[in-house]
Amino acid sequence: MFIKAKALKGYQLHCLDGGIGRVEEFYFDDLHWTIRYLVADTGRWLRGRQILISPNALRGVNIVEQSITINLTTSQIEESPSLDSDKPVSRQFEEAYHGYYGWPVYWSGTYERGTYPFIMRSRMRMQSPTHGEKEWDPHLRSTRDMTGHHIQASDGEIGHTEDFIIDDETWAVRYLIVDTRNWWPGKHVLVSPEWIERVSWSASKVFVNLSRSAIQGSPEYTEDSLLTREYEAELHRYYQREGYWMDTPVATHHIE
Repeated sequence: MFIKAKALKGYQLHCLDGGIGRVEEFYFDDLHWTIRYLVADTGRWLRGRQILISPNALRGVNIVEQSITINLTTSQIEESPSLDSDKPVSRQFEEAYHGYYGWPVYWSGTYERGTYPFIMRSRMRMQSPTHGEKEWDPHLRSTRDMTGHHIQASDGEIGHTEDFIIDDETWAVRYLIVDTRNWWPGKHVLVSPEWIERVSWSASKVFVNLSRSAIQGSPEYTEDSLLTREYEAELHRYYQREGYWMDTPVATHHIE
C-alpha cells in the first residue's frame, strides 16, 4: 500500500501495552531512499528525547483508525539508547540502537536492508553480518526538512517537493510529489528517486536528469489518483524507464 508522508503525520502509535504518541516525521537515507526511522512525538512522555522507531518494529498501518501498530513495549522504548532531540543521528547511536533491539544493521550488506532483502521482524531469523561485508556511510535526511526543496531539471527549475509517497510494505520512498504550479499553470507530478542525479542539501535543491518539458507533459497526479501498478507502468513508459518492481526480489516465504 502507498501512503503519503504528510498523511501519516499525527497517526497514533500503539505499542504492545499501550500508546506512546503520534507520528512526527521520517528519516530516510539518501542512497537507497528508504525509511530508516519513524520519529515519534511522545508529548510529555520522554520529553527531550528523540524517539526513533525502526521499520523492523512496525507491524501495520491502519488508515481507517489512523494508527500504526508497533511490536515493542513501552518499557523497551523507554530503556532504549537515548538521543537528545537537538542532536543528529550518529553512527554510534545507530549501532547502540540496533544492538539493543537485536536488529541487523542496514548499512552492511548488498541489499537496501543490509544483509536481508526484506524487513526482518523475527529476531529468530536474524543473523549477524559476516566479517568483510561491504559497508556504506548512511546520510539520514528528514522528510520534513526536504519538503519545499526546489526541483532542478536539466534545463532549469520546474517546481518544488511537496510530499513523499511511501510503500508501507518495504518502507521505501517510491516517489516525490512535485508541485509545478509556481512555474506555469501547472500540476502535481511524480518523480522517482531513481531519476535523481544528486541533491544539494545546502542549496535545498534536487537535480533530476529530466527536462522541464518532459516533466510538464508527464501524467498528472491528483488527490483522487489511484497509485495502481497500471498508473506506475504508464509513468515509467512515458519516461522510458524500467519500473523498480522489475528487479524486486521475490519472497519465497512469509517473513514475520
